[in-house]
Amino acid sequence: MTEFISTNIARLDQELTSHLNISRNQVINLIKSANVSVNDKVVKKAGFNLNLGDKITINQAKITQIQSEFKAEFDIEIIYEDDDILVINKPINITVHPAPSVKEATLVEWLKQNGYTLSNLASQERAGIVHRLDKGTSGVMVVAKNNESHANLSSQLSSRDMGRIYLALCDLPLKENCIINRPIGRHMQNRLKNAVISGAKPSKSAFANILTSENKMVNLIAAKLFTGRTHQIRVHLASINRHILGDDLYGFKSNNDKIGRIFLHAYILRLIHPRSGQIMEFKAPLPNEFYERIGKEFNKEIVDESIGVLCDVFRDISCWVCYE
Repeated sequence: MTEFISTNIARLDQELTSHLNISRNQVINLIKSANVSVNDKVVKKAGFNLNLGDKITINQAKITQIQSEFKAEFDIEIIYEDDDILVINKPINITVHPAPSVKEATLVEWLKQNGYTLSNLASQERAGIVHRLDKGTSGVMVVAKNNESHANLSSQLSSRDMGRIYLALCDLPLKENCIINRPIGRHMQNRLKNAVISGAKPSKSAFANILTSENKMVNLIAAKLFTGRTHQIRVHLASINRHILGDDLYGFKSNNDKIGRIFLHAYILRLIHPRSGQIMEFKAPLPNEFYERIGKEFNKEIVDESIGVLCDVFRDISCWVCYE
């Protein structure tokens, strides 16, 4: 058994989450399964109110089991690090933070497991997370290492001073470079999806053609986000009948082969450093799967040269067609 004395007047689940290196959802399960006692009495209510000096006893074997089950067996590429921020290249199939439906180790757990100091403005589950990428999306992300950096970066997201450009492979070419300014909200029939819904949260994306295959079945595009809604790029593309390769949730269909990932990659992240005020730009190299998918018609040099002009492409979008 493991024991400690409460130094706060707080809910039991909150106190355990801050004391143990596991998520709040895991703590709640620990409590409900009768593995926690307060002053030698088993407590199964997560919202139990603690007093200063209460003795909390926990089944250490159960904690060890939970920590073992959620040990991050993957690795993350570090693009940049200093005392305030950590910039990473997130692989596909890694969830950013814990949630009730998540049954495997997350990016947040990897960060904690590897000893990174993280902000706690959001919650223990979302420690350090300023913005997120979907599980199936790879690419560049910034993580806040302290609360001052977190607040500053969050403000940049809101004010749009933080810029993000994505690369994607689509099933049909865009007719022209375009802006999609359509509100996004929860899908009415499928709770796993979002959709364009009148009166929902304002959402704005810009899309540009980069390369199109001769048979027009594969199109490399770039997307710039002006807002940050869940699945925003995928929803906006679906609204003009375009789908990212591998994205079955939003309408991609293929009878030819099984595609092992959603071909969406966060390529560029531009931000103002929260301490120095310096404008910084980070890139996550395009994954090999992208080159393999379009390599039959375009070699790596052509692809790299084409995506090298992205910032110029998005410099003046005032004349692009706009869908509203």
